[in-house]
Amino acid sequence: MPVPLYLLALAVFAQGTSEFMLSGLVPDIAHDLGVSVPAAGSLTSAFAVGMIVGAPLTAVLAVRWSRRAALTGFLAVFLLVHVVGALTSSYGVLLATRVVAALANAGFLAVALAAAAAMVPPGAKGRATSVLLGGTTLACVAGVPGGALLGQFLGWRAAFWAVAALCVPALVVVARSIPARSGAAPVPVRTELRALRAPGLATVLALGALVNAATFCTFTYLAPLATEVTGLAPGGVPALLALFGLGSFVGVTAAGRLSDAHPVPVLVGGGAALAAGWVLFAAAAGNAPAVLALAFVQGALSFAVGSTLIARALYAASGAPGLAGGLATAALNTGAALGPWLGGLAIGAGAGYRGVTVVSAGLVGLAFATGGVRRAFRTRQALKPQVERDVLPTSSDPHA
Repeated sequence: MPVPLYLLALAVFAQGTSEFMLSGLVPDIAHDLGVSVPAAGSLTSAFAVGMIVGAPLTAVLAVRWSRRAALTGFLAVFLLVHVVGALTSSYGVLLATRVVAALANAGFLAVALAAAAAMVPPGAKGRATSVLLGGTTLACVAGVPGGALLGQFLGWRAAFWAVAALCVPALVVVARSIPARSGAAPVPVRTELRALRAPGLATVLALGALVNAATFCTFTYLAPLATEVTGLAPGGVPALLALFGLGSFVGVTAAGRLSDAHPVPVLVGGGAALAAGWVLFAAAAGNAPAVLALAFVQGALSFAVGSTLIARALYAASGAPGLAGGLATAALNTGAALGPWLGGLAIGAGAGYRGVTVVSAGLVGLAFATGGVRRAFRTRQALKPQVERDVLPTSSDPHA
């Protein structure tokens, strides 16, 4: 894989750390800024909404820019708003910085996905995607716990400064190492929009959103599930989250080596194992060794299937190299917002924390059903011309 691809992954690591680290900083932010905990928690929601809305919009804007200019511009904005966030004493300003950071993150990831696909041979998009998304999984393993520790010992502002500091070397190397263009002529926006009507693209994006919703439905409530249902001591929760993140990294790396040549086995076999794993998680939630093992396994399966679906979206919309990345980013973040909401509904309805794993299983099952319906429809459409030739009379038929 090209070295610049790993430099993009470094920037994605910094941005992933920023996206997830607030889960451990909310109480301190609320106390420092004099707002309620739910108000501080809405900073996470603001980031998610900004990612969903911003991904396709910023991708459209970036189509007219060189990739180097787009990536450095988005990353510079991301860095600056974290400096502002670290300095401000206003909740309103901090909320605004989270929205702007999400827009910059969405634009960067959309362009980075297109750039990664252009850096490798046509049949290696899955592996390129896995390297890029590996930055997100490493944020779960190291970035998020590191941000929580910084917040605990030095205050929440230190975590914001750390993210800004991570962006500095990434910004320098991206500006120096990323090619301005892929070598091909820029694709007009109208042409890219037409290419988004590619058969199966909408289905693949929907499947990606559903699988990611299942992932974050349980991941969001993994800490209280472990302490309230499993009986794990609070001190063991960081290790549990790290196991999930480590599994995610292993899964996305393995998928990168398999998904280009063998996407169907990864999606069907991995998806079936993922659904079964969530059911098993619900049944074994009271057993600490089983929960620790399943956290690793489900993290691996979730990101293996999810990253493969994103790669398939880039293949399906190869005629829209810029906008395909934006839609893939929006699909991932739609799932990341939908999953916790559905999990919260299950908890509120009396299902408890164990119920979120059942919801995750249901979401993966819905993805399977959606993919099956789509496959059956395509098979029927393919067979239709042959059926018409066999059944309908033609002008050469003497009995017509």
